[in-house]
Amino acid sequence: MPHDHHDHDHDHGSELDDMTARVMALETLLTEKGIVQPAALDAIIETYETQVGPRRGAEVVARAWTDPDFRDWLEKDATAAIASMDYTGRQGEHMMAVFNTPERHNMVVCTLCSCYPWAVLGLPPVWYKSTPYRARAVREPRAVLAEFGVTLPEGQSVRVWDSTAEMRYLVVPMRPEGTEAMTREQLIDLVTRDSMIGTGLPLSPGASA
Repeated sequence: MPHDHHDHDHDHGSELDDMTARVMALETLLTEKGIVQPAALDAIIETYETQVGPRRGAEVVARAWTDPDFRDWLEKDATAAIASMDYTGRQGEHMMAVFNTPERHNMVVCTLCSCYPWAVLGLPPVWYKSTPYRARAVREPRAVLAEFGVTLPEGQSVRVWDSTAEMRYLVVPMRPEGTEAMTREQLIDLVTRDSMIGTGLPLSPGASA
């Protein structure tokens, strides 16, 4: 399967574990010394989990579904188009939107670490940072998708995009059938986090998350 990736080794699982341990140790030290307040950390995490994303990304996708001009802008310059909605921030400075079509399904991974568009999708899921996902998404994307419950038509290819510190990706899934009469606000509720990573599909009308 075609994929874009860094020129680096894909075996970096221990780095992620080591980094997680370092972050936890630093957080504990700073908290014990009174430099960082646990309540402040909790507030930051809650903001990214419940306010920043993935609702923001869903709003971008729903707008692309309903506004052809915005869709074209998103395709040409996702960074500017997303920024026009005031959705900017660290780890979201340089964005590229990739659009699913009947011929191609897009999927995002970061094979080196866990580069992720926090500004539009919030905190990355645990599995996104895991060694098996980071390694297998490139080697056997269809098998990974199947484990997420996504079975693609045989004629639909899969392209895997490798996020980097310089570029992060937003998958724009295909608009579900039967949604022609739905408002943009209603469409937002159909866009799942996984569908914007490429490991899932939007909900069908009437389905609940």
